[in-house]
Amino acid sequence: MAKDVTLADIAAKVGVSNVAVSKALSGKPGVSDELRIRIKQVADRMGYTASQSSKAAVTETGNIGVIIPENYYGYSISFYGQLYEKVVKALYDNKYYGILELLHKEDEQEMNIPKVLRDGKVDGLIFMGQMDENYIRKMVGQSELPVFFLDTYMPSVALDTVISDGYYGTYLLTDYLIRNGHRKIGFVGNIEATDSIADRFWGYRKALRENHIEFESKWEISDRSQYGKVGDKILYGRKELDAYVCNCDYTAQIVIQDLEEMGYSVPEDVSVVGFDDFLPVGGGMDADRITSYSVNMEQMAEACVKSLIKKMKHQKYVEGVQIVTGKIVEKKTVKSRSIAE
Repeated sequence: MAKDVTLADIAAKVGVSNVAVSKALSGKPGVSDELRIRIKQVADRMGYTASQSSKAAVTETGNIGVIIPENYYGYSISFYGQLYEKVVKALYDNKYYGILELLHKEDEQEMNIPKVLRDGKVDGLIFMGQMDENYIRKMVGQSELPVFFLDTYMPSVALDTVISDGYYGTYLLTDYLIRNGHRKIGFVGNIEATDSIADRFWGYRKALRENHIEFESKWEISDRSQYGKVGDKILYGRKELDAYVCNCDYTAQIVIQDLEEMGYSVPEDVSVVGFDDFLPVGGGMDADRITSYSVNMEQMAEACVKSLIKKMKHQKYVEGVQIVTGKIVEKKTVKSRSIAE
C-alpha cells in the first residue's frame, strides 16, 4: 500500500541516496531538474504519499565524505594520508566531520558512486588524487551533492578543485639548477600517469627553453606505471646528466639510491631535486636531505574545505581551479658548479 512506500524504497529504485530523494520531493536545491523529475515519476508509480514527518526529514548530517583512491592512500605515513589529516582538521574547525572512504579500483572502473553518498551520510564530497576521467565526469555530473576536488586536475573536465603549483614550482626548481651551473638536466616522472606530473614536466621544459638549453628525449625518464606504482629502481645508468628534476621527493630518494649504488655521490657528482617536500614517515628515508618545492598542504586543505562549504550553502566561492603556491626549500642535494665542469 502507498503508506508503506518509504524514501529508502524510492532511492533504491532510482539508484540514488535518501537525501537526493528527500530534496527532489520537497523541492529543495541540490539535485538536477532531470533527476528531480525522474524521482517524482518513480514515487508516483510506487504510490508514495509524503507524510508530515517525511517532509521534515531533510536535515544536514554535518559530515563531509572524503574519497581517496586506495592505491594513493597509505594512512598517516603517505602524502595523501597527511593531506587527509589536514582536511579533517579544516573540517573540524568549520564544525564538520570528515568520513573517509577508500575508492576501490573496481568501483572506479564500474562507475559506482561512493557508499557514503548512497547511504545519505554526508552533505558534500571531497575527492583527492588522480582518478579515471569518466569517473570524475560522473561525479561532477551527479548533481546530488556539492563536490570539490583536491590535488586533482583534469583540463578536459570542468571541475572545482584546489591544486599545488606544479608547473611554476618545477619551473623554479629547474631554473634554480641552471643558475647553479647545471646544463644537462633530466626529468624523472611518467607524464602519462597523472596530469600533475605532466604539469611539472612542462614547467621543467619552460625553464630549459628560457635558458636556451635544447631538450633531449633521453632526458625524460619514467618512474612509475600508468597506474601510479613507483618502481623500486628507476635509473639504470647516469645518461651523462649532471642533475635530475624529480616529480616528487619519493622518486628523488630512489634516484639518489640508484646513483649511489652506481658509485656516484649526491651532490658532489650529481644534483637532485624533488617536489612536495614530503617523504613517508618510517621508510628509512632522510626527509631533511632533498632540496625540494614545498607544498602548503594546510592551505590547500583549508581552501578546499571553505570553498566546498560555501558551495553547499549556495554562497559565492571561487569556481574552477584554485592554485596554491609553495616555495623552494634548499637542503643538501644540490651543489653549485661552473659550466666548465
